[in-house]
Order: sequence, then C-alpha cells, then structure tokens
Amino acid sequence: MADEAEFRQQFHDAFEGADYPVSSPMDLVPALPNGPGTRFESGDTSFTAMELATKMNDTQDFPYDDVNALVDDLIEGLKQKDML
Repeated sequence: MADEAEFRQQFHDAFEGADYPVSSPMDLVPALPNGPGTRFESGDTSFTAMELATKMNDTQDFPYDDVNALVDDLIEGLKQKDML
C-alpha cells in the first residue's frame, strides 16, 4: 500500500526547486531531477511526473505560491482518486 508520508516527501523534494509562484504544471518541469520522467514510488504504486500531471489535472488549483500548497493538493488528489 502507498504511504502518504513517503509520497509527500518525494513530491516536496522534487518540486521545492521550482521558481514559485507557478502557474501551470509546465512551470514545475525544470525543477524535476529527470524532467517529466521523474518517478514517484511507494509500496506498489508508481507513476511518473507526467502521469501525475495527467491524473491530477482536475484536482490542482494553479497558481501555487509555495511547494507546501502544491504538495497538499497532490496528496489530496491522490486520496480522491483512491491512489493513496
């Protein structure tokens, strides 16, 4: 089973280097260590940043002023989609 704290830390580490505020998912790509192919994994759940953006496009509320607000929405979106 996927672990919320593990995903939260991975998202924070991956997105903290973005130039905030960010107004779209594309603003986050330069911060990702492997670009859109950056992989997030916990338990048996795994997806790339590109897959995450596609799955969460209806749960995110851009712009984001800081990494914590972005990560909170990503975690909430995973819960809404029964991925966490």
